[in-house]
Amino acid sequence: MVLEVALIDVRPDTEEAFEAAYHQVRHAVADSPGCLSMRMTHGVETPTRFVLLVEWESIAAHEAFRASPRFTTWRAGIGPHFAGPPRVEHFRDLG
Repeated sequence: MVLEVALIDVRPDTEEAFEAAYHQVRHAVADSPGCLSMRMTHGVETPTRFVLLVEWESIAAHEAFRASPRFTTWRAGIGPHFAGPPRVEHFRDLG
């Protein structure tokens, strides 16, 4: 299992629209093969910052999602609110 951590900054005053868009397209990620869990968090000190946490079976599963039409749906829904490209990294549990 790998954890995808995406730091997403949205344009000021689009936070509510971003949240609504996320709820509309969340299924594109959550229902993807290899997705084990998904969670979006909203910054308290920095309200324009969100952190997406997705557990994938493998990096290959995440890459397959990124190459699929589901990713296009996902990005089309939330992308218009981005202030810049998200910073995405993968992490493994230490056990």
